[in-house]
Amino acid sequence: MTIVKPVSEWKAMLSIVIESKVEEFKLLGYSRTTPDDVWNCLNDKVWNNDDPEKRLHEVVQDIFHLSANKYMSYLTVQTYNDDNLLASIAALTQGRE
Repeated sequence: MTIVKPVSEWKAMLSIVIESKVEEFKLLGYSRTTPDDVWNCLNDKVWNNDDPEKRLHEVVQDIFHLSANKYMSYLTVQTYNDDNLLASIAALTQGRE
């Protein structure tokens, strides 16, 4: 029997797999990587905020196949979407007008 669940329901069982990906990224120089960042990146970039139904091995595969490039792309977009950063940039540029 194959069990299919929304990916969010598998999260609790996958902590060791996510931690493995965190350690991989840390070895690549991304020292501030957290399990939440990895999960949120997967949710945003791989699953498109859709919470698709998948088998456990499919979710594990998605985690292990998450590339450093995709992760960095996610972090870059998150930085640009950060309201505090946008407010700081706006404050700096207003003084130049």
